[in-house]
Amino acid sequence: MHRALRWWPIALLILFLVAPYSALPLPGLLDGPLGSPGSLQLIALCLVYGALATGYDLLLGRTGLLSFGHALYFATGLYATDLAMLELQLPFAAAALFGIGCSVSLALLLGSVSLRVTGIGFSMVTLAFAQAGSILVQRNPGGVTGGEEGRAAPVEMLPDSLVGIENTANLYWIALGYLVLTLAIVHWTVSSPTGRVWEGIRENERRVEVLGLRPYGFKLLAFVIAGGLAGGGGVVYLLLTGGATPQAATSDATLALLVMVVLGGSGTRWGPLLGGVLYTWAGHRLGDLANSSAIADLPAVLRVPLSQPLFLLGALFVAVVYLLPGGLAKLPARIRAGRSEADRAGVPGPAHSLEGGTT
Repeated sequence: MHRALRWWPIALLILFLVAPYSALPLPGLLDGPLGSPGSLQLIALCLVYGALATGYDLLLGRTGLLSFGHALYFATGLYATDLAMLELQLPFAAAALFGIGCSVSLALLLGSVSLRVTGIGFSMVTLAFAQAGSILVQRNPGGVTGGEEGRAAPVEMLPDSLVGIENTANLYWIALGYLVLTLAIVHWTVSSPTGRVWEGIRENERRVEVLGLRPYGFKLLAFVIAGGLAGGGGVVYLLLTGGATPQAATSDATLALLVMVVLGGSGTRWGPLLGGVLYTWAGHRLGDLANSSAIADLPAVLRVPLSQPLFLLGALFVAVVYLLPGGLAKLPARIRAGRSEADRAGVPGPAHSLEGGTT
């Protein structure tokens, strides 16, 4: 059974691959059948945020860098791609490369400044840059960002295969491809010699310096890779939502990524992905629950808090952090550890009676 469970990522990937061709109803989990446009749209958003959380964990869990401005690079890829089509009249492929290039360049520029300080100073500098970017987007300089309303993506500049509800499956494939690419890049970099240096920086940066290595360059590399992955997520998000909105550039967006990583398990291979998927799914489904008739019929003392999706998300987050230290990814290990302790203590298993015989 243990060997079989090691193959669950492949089984999950196969499930994602067949999802657009399935009419399986999942009441409570999705509004419609698995392969319906609405369900594919929600699953695609979950995959995008799962990939974003995985890329963010390259900083938080792998290198020990607590950044409060990661959403800035996601918003850069989103807005730069949109504006390249609207203002520069670039085709989508060229605009997407332009958007990702802008995210990488901005991460290189701001990272080179932010990483001059460490600890809480680094976090505050990244937060300041993120706030400046959010204000810039909302102030709508030159009328290019659209202010609080944002800018819609130009349908005429997008490929026909990516426009319309009937092509939702194609957008789903792009989101799935982005997730697989992000997982591959993160796994490859973490398993490389550079990834081992990142681990050393997270554990003890001074020791890395004593070994003759310069942590600054390695941290900047992690910062730029994470920023580029976030920019790619902005491109996919633009396709899924059909436009760029200022909410993507707020510090709340980065805090949501932080919650996703902690929820799933920081520094683990699959934890950030699980946290991103669960948080995004819960954010949409709990909103429906909060507006349901079942909540509306409750007494006011219960109806008022339960009608707020953020309250429900917060309660879910507190419960997971309290009951599952280390996140969802540590749950199997905790179960195995509990079984081992029970075996060492002589507690009879389910297949044995209290007298020591078999049932």
